Amino acid sequence: MKSVNIKFSRIQARLAGAAIVVLTAAMAFGLSSCIKDKCESTQTYYVFDPVYVQPQDFRHPIIPEAARTLEEPGKIYYYNGYLLINEYRKGIHVIDDRQADNPVAVSFINIPGNVDMAVRGGLLYADNYTDLVVMNIEDPANPVFAGRTENVFPTLGEDPQLGMLVEYRQREETQTLPCEENGGDIFLFGGGLLVSEAAFDDFSSSNRGNIAGSSSDVGVGGSLARFTIAMDHLYVVDDYQLHVFSLSAPETPLKANTVSLGWGIETIFPYGDKLFIGANSGMHIYDNSNPTEPVFLSTFQHAMACDPVFVDGNLAYVTLRDGNNCQNFTNQLDVVDVTSLTQPKLLASHPMHNPHGLSKWGDALLICENDEGLKIFDASDWSKIGDRLLSQAKGFKAYDVITIGSRQLAIVIGQDGLHQFDISDPTRPAELSRIGVD
Repeated sequence: MKSVNIKFSRIQARLAGAAIVVLTAAMAFGLSSCIKDKCESTQTYYVFDPVYVQPQDFRHPIIPEAARTLEEPGKIYYYNGYLLINEYRKGIHVIDDRQADNPVAVSFINIPGNVDMAVRGGLLYADNYTDLVVMNIEDPANPVFAGRTENVFPTLGEDPQLGMLVEYRQREETQTLPCEENGGDIFLFGGGLLVSEAAFDDFSSSNRGNIAGSSSDVGVGGSLARFTIAMDHLYVVDDYQLHVFSLSAPETPLKANTVSLGWGIETIFPYGDKLFIGANSGMHIYDNSNPTEPVFLSTFQHAMACDPVFVDGNLAYVTLRDGNNCQNFTNQLDVVDVTSLTQPKLLASHPMHNPHGLSKWGDALLICENDEGLKIFDASDWSKIGDRLLSQAKGFKAYDVITIGSRQLAIVIGQDGLHQFDISDPTRPAELSRIGVD
């Protein structure tokens, strides 16, 4: 693999510098412990190869394709009887879900680099690497490219010859190295980054991801969403910023503001004229009554963890989990009183298995519990939620869920695909259909 030079932003350069210091220290330790011995060490690593793209390779009108099978499902979104399922970094599957017991794939929108999406008024907004693209999906079987706003999202870096650094692609490699070349758990190799299996859980990201406003012309995203629409504006969070777009001219969204949020941002959930932003250190609350100028109100802090948020009335439900880069050793559901938006207060914490996305329908609280599937709890009394498991759908990994109250429907996405349940009786959810991965 060819070694490359990467041009980082100022903030990224600081992080890279810190990483180099850590790597140097690790290498020094490894050398000092092996310097007198001749030995070999066989280790399995995850290699993260840098992926570059040239703008001209993706900045062109997007043409819809025939429906295809799911391979690596990501975020989910519901709009007017149709499901949108992200194929991670490849595009969006469009599913006719007007009959939940017989969903039909109708098209695939090929959007390289796509991870998230939101819909309003028949217009789909989606990320295309650094750009925001708009597709008209009034006829979901035949989406039409409507426009593009360039350079609105950050890259990981740039190279004059290779283009934009947009991701690090993972692959596994086993090597036998002399002790003096073993630099510990993480080291640079051939332009990529090697991470030992033992260290992988601390390195990899779990974010491959609400009720999107009160208007019936706005769709519904999951609790892992980074895109949402409220107050005639599109809000997008990256790792440390909130990007605000005016939709006054819907086909040509205008970047209206960028708000610094601090590091570790994961999700966004709109409720009324407030934005609840999930981070790995807490839940941030912003007032967006002035939609282009969200104002910070408070933070509910917790231990480092991944934390999707769902808000209903004066209560916020926050799931905390361990694994991957969540840096947490507990799995729990926190119930937070947000009656005072400037002073959110923890009411209760309930132990969970490995909670991910969540949703609520009436008094039924639905929580995705990873390899334990979907669990439904009675949330009529916040202090007893953990003791009131109503039902459990097993046999699959569940990551996020959307509830459609008018249809008494729960839509669940996981590693093995999509599952839909009739939840008219929360004690006995009935699986209506599933779309598996290829």
